[in-house]
Amino acid sequence: MPSDFRPLADRLRPRTLDEFVGQRHLVGEGKPLRRAIASGRLHSMVLWGPPGSGKTTLARIMAGCCRAKFLTLSAVLAGVKDIRDAVAEAKAHRADHRAQDGGDTVLFVDEVHRFNKAQQDAFLPFVENGTLTFIGATTENPSFELNNALLSRTRVYVLKPLTGADVRRVIDRALADRTLGIGALQLGMPETSRTLLASTADGDARRALNVLEMAADLAATGEDEPQADSKSAREQNSPAVIDDQLLREVLEGGGTRRFDKGGDMFYDQISALHKSVRGTDPDAALYWLARMLDGGCDPRYVARRLVRMASEDIGTADPRALALSLDAWEVQERLGSPEGELALAHATVYLACAAKSNAVYTAFTAARKDAAGHGSLEVPLHLRNAPTRLMKELGAGKDYRYAHDEPEAYAVGEMYFPEELGQRSYYQPTDRGMEKRIAEKLAWLRSLGSNPSR
Repeated sequence: MPSDFRPLADRLRPRTLDEFVGQRHLVGEGKPLRRAIASGRLHSMVLWGPPGSGKTTLARIMAGCCRAKFLTLSAVLAGVKDIRDAVAEAKAHRADHRAQDGGDTVLFVDEVHRFNKAQQDAFLPFVENGTLTFIGATTENPSFELNNALLSRTRVYVLKPLTGADVRRVIDRALADRTLGIGALQLGMPETSRTLLASTADGDARRALNVLEMAADLAATGEDEPQADSKSAREQNSPAVIDDQLLREVLEGGGTRRFDKGGDMFYDQISALHKSVRGTDPDAALYWLARMLDGGCDPRYVARRLVRMASEDIGTADPRALALSLDAWEVQERLGSPEGELALAHATVYLACAAKSNAVYTAFTAARKDAAGHGSLEVPLHLRNAPTRLMKELGAGKDYRYAHDEPEAYAVGEMYFPEELGQRSYYQPTDRGMEKRIAEKLAWLRSLGSNPSR
């Protein structure tokens, strides 16, 4: 192994745009950001992307290409004092290079979303007057995590997860590089194992290199040596090999996909599940359910959201959907995993295939708007309860028509809204599922009011 004790991912960090892997939509030939870098005219920006997509590396490359001093802060550890120190260093650097090029400073702030509003505001005057070029890196949605003042002074670039081919290039380079990589160990690694590592890295180059480094250490030291009765490659004096079995041992317990509970990925995936159910695609709904559970989402959260879907997107078109969702929730609570997860899958498929209607959701939204917008309108006297003589003397319940005593158990023309509000029509059932029959019944009952024979 090299005498440099830095992690493999840090040793192999690309130093030029030609070495940089991925993000062709940003730094490919002819792209605006690449042209800005090539011209040496950097601007303040926020790099938003998942872990291992190259945010820190790209910032370093940009500073190097523009011959700017590179300062770095981690929002996890830094405070306003550290920001002030960085600004002072940037001012001193500019003063030392006043008459020549190379006086610019790039301040890179990792995990910038962890800074509070006051800490973010501390950058503003120095970004504004050009004392430094600000580059923030975040895995969280900047529109939620960064204040508007900072966002207005920066441009947001979205980095994408690396493709399997991108990660494979990183792996191949690490295996071949004899100086900074692990090429000096002369380890064998079959094509299938390289492909396996690239796929399990899930678009994260750092994860791939960390796993590769651990596997290389085990293979080189023989710690994965099988039992003596096994005819391994080493017993035949063959080079050490990083094979599928060794990779799986290293990956065991750490191969879950990106999920980020409570972050953008969390809400993006539950949104995809909800919209797949609403769109009547049971296959896609099952996929997103599996993704969320695989990523570590609490199954009880999924159960709660399924109940929401049953009410919001199905409603009275199929009332069984709500009951089935609650049953699945109860199974999850009682049995746990994996039986409970199968019940959630059962409910997910049923909801996706059920007749859809948002009529109740829309009606309730309209009713709440009226309730909030018209103040505390009094209950009409004929609808009030009259448990005492005084209440009866005041007219409570007078002239109320008991529906069960009316033909068809329907009091034609009875008014149930406050007088000031007048008659309202919120619920408009669809012609799908059970709501079609509900719509027919309501239309028939309403027609009775115009029937002169009644």
